[in-house]
Amino acid sequence: MTEVEVFAPATVSNVGCGFDVLGFAIEGVGDRLSVTLRDQPGVEILSIEGAGGTIPRAPAHNTAGVAALTLLEGVGERNRGLSFRIHKGIAAGSGLGSSAASAVAAVLAADEILELELPSEQLLTFALEGERIASGGVLHADNVAPCLFGGFVAVRSLHPPDVVEIPVPRGLCCALVRPHIQIQTSESRALLGNAIPLSTAVHQWANVAGLVAGLFRDDWDLISRSLEDVVAEPVRGSQVPGFQEMKEAAIESGALGCSLSGSGPTVFALCRGPETAEAAADAMLEAVGKATGLAADRHTTTVGAGGARLLQVT
Repeated sequence: MTEVEVFAPATVSNVGCGFDVLGFAIEGVGDRLSVTLRDQPGVEILSIEGAGGTIPRAPAHNTAGVAALTLLEGVGERNRGLSFRIHKGIAAGSGLGSSAASAVAAVLAADEILELELPSEQLLTFALEGERIASGGVLHADNVAPCLFGGFVAVRSLHPPDVVEIPVPRGLCCALVRPHIQIQTSESRALLGNAIPLSTAVHQWANVAGLVAGLFRDDWDLISRSLEDVVAEPVRGSQVPGFQEMKEAAIESGALGCSLSGSGPTVFALCRGPETAEAAADAMLEAVGKATGLAADRHTTTVGAGGARLLQVT
């Protein structure tokens, strides 16, 4: 083979109460990446389209580049060379796992063109090293894991990797609205600090347990009651203009619950059925426009789409 092209989907992370633990893949939005072999050792990024020049091409400062370099080093192939072309379908700083998608796409493509057939857990570890540079050095897999594996997942452990697939009720959908601003994950994480009161932690754990139980049991009311974030949203919500207005609009439209996707600015609302998701998306889009005047875009999806996949081999 001379060229491999892959696709890596956008993701919603945290899912309200599941900070750094829960995430799911979405349909219709993602990054495409192609890779070819080159004679010189190491990694080069030939082009990045769709990012408006905001993402560095230097491999040591690019999530795809770091992930691929880590893979080459980790499997003893440091003398091999890879050339990447990246098409960003996920806006940088959108809260939809842009950096994670590029990292996942890079390791999947590298594994394919080098014919390594590495286990998914090892690909996850390499992709996480790429994601690390976007999050200020903090390892978290709530974007990388659902991007790689697809579905709705819980990251129980990183050392060793332990990713648990969670079933979702038939008809669970998601409305997404992204105001056209950027929020850097590393800066947003810094706002949270490193400690929370025990009572807050207990409240959050209870919501995580309730949400997971609701998903397993197809209990829509329990899902709705559990979609509450008392850790990150109270801090991060103020960073997103119009967030409270969007949240209120989503709930009034029948959404089960609403919160920030990752660090934001994208706001997600879980809904029962596509019709409610469409109504919630329209309501949130109207609300942010009236409240802030910001341009924004909307998207609806089923929850738990497929993960990263091979598109073409030539």
